[in-house]
Amino acid sequence: MVTMRDVAARAGVSVATVSFVVNGSKPVRADTRERVEEAMRSLGFRRNPVGAALARRGHTRIVALLYPALERPLTPTAVAFFTSASRRARERGYDLVMWPIGNDAEQVDVLARTGLVDGVLLMEVQLDDPRVDALRAADVPFALIGRTADPDGLAFVDIDFPASVLEALDRLRTLGHSRIAFVAGSEPGYHHAARTRAEVAYQDAMRAHGVEPTVIHISEEPIAGRALGAAFAVDHPDTTAVVLLNEHAAAGFLIGLAGAGTAVPHDLSVISMGTSAYMAGMGEPRLTYMRAPGPELGEWGLDALLERILSPDEAPQQRLLACEFVPGDTVERVLTNR
Repeated sequence: MVTMRDVAARAGVSVATVSFVVNGSKPVRADTRERVEEAMRSLGFRRNPVGAALARRGHTRIVALLYPALERPLTPTAVAFFTSASRRARERGYDLVMWPIGNDAEQVDVLARTGLVDGVLLMEVQLDDPRVDALRAADVPFALIGRTADPDGLAFVDIDFPASVLEALDRLRTLGHSRIAFVAGSEPGYHHAARTRAEVAYQDAMRAHGVEPTVIHISEEPIAGRALGAAFAVDHPDTTAVVLLNEHAAAGFLIGLAGAGTAVPHDLSVISMGTSAYMAGMGEPRLTYMRAPGPELGEWGLDALLERILSPDEAPQQRLLACEFVPGDTVERVLTNR
């Protein structure tokens, strides 16, 4: 087993200096810290979070990512956010744990007051998120992947859904589509900030072009997508394209369309919004999609959180990143006779 003495020998420093870096118990010059960190990486040295907590009297070098698994389904798209955050945490000498609890203030308050974590990263943010108030009250450093209705003074990174929606609509209009529907998840009692911003951007953009928006809400599951696809041509006969912000229903939607004789993209073009290659590949045909920047935002979110922990007097980071258009097989130019 690699010891701190081995690390000290590799880095050319004292064992005490290695201990200071490992436990964060005393400040160490940046160049010295980097030498020690590099020695730990090359030797495969693993920190002991419990030992670090004892040495630093409450500082654990552990951060928690809160995901409301009781309210929100989990997909490989979401996993990309916290796997990249976990890698970033490890690079910066921290351990990240995923905390799949409900999205209520009481459970967050219990976690915050245990002293088990140095900070908290929130995912699946609501417009009015009770977790934010709980963390503020407990005086625990935190950052958001997502943002509330009023994010002033909060550290956050987020998908720029308004910009992403506008790009999807522009690409469809370039191909002659004007009657474009928006299909999103239905989450009773859960006011998802990302979905709300995307929906508002769609409605504003459609009205700006003189077209009344068509917003359809369905539950986030394949069976709901099947039902929508099966009835789509009858219920929305003039619609030539769909922007879909509901990746859980996407494959079912394509199956339902095919079963009803609606050919994609010949009869209906589809762009899946805020998803991943894995989820897009589940559809037949292969979905054209706007890639969710999960790997990037996971890293940025972790960096924003550590800044709140290490430099609390600095202005909080606030960064947006739009989705990336990825061509697939579900979009084509609208037929002139439609």
